[in-house]
Amino acid sequence: MDVDLERLVRDRAGGACEYRKLPEALCFFSFEIDHIIALKHGGQTSAENLALACYYNSAKGPNIAGIDPESGVIVRLFHPRRDRWHRHFRWQGGQLVGRTSIGRATIVVLEINHPEAIAFRESLANEGRFPSA
Repeated sequence: MDVDLERLVRDRAGGACEYRKLPEALCFFSFEIDHIIALKHGGQTSAENLALACYYNSAKGPNIAGIDPESGVIVRLFHPRRDRWHRHFRWQGGQLVGRTSIGRATIVVLEINHPEAIAFRESLANEGRFPSA
């Protein structure tokens, strides 16, 4: 990947995972550049299709859709370039809650509310270093 393109993606994200909003400075592992639509699905290595993602984002893999646990309907996943984060998600303590079918399916597929992740975010929130609401 072109160095300038990687810098653009990192700068645009403001140092935080574009799916979980977890700041890179608080994590043990460097964040990666994620293809929002995987190459195997025709996604391109372009600014429009790239997002900064934390280590925990590995559960996403090449997935572009998931099942909304509330309705059982297959829906596309959250797209950081096209969707507004606050429209699809909200914090409830260290747990991320989906406001929409896209938000709920994304939380499940990306395993965002894994118990270890919730505990980590709650500890950061208790220290005032992560949003709790």
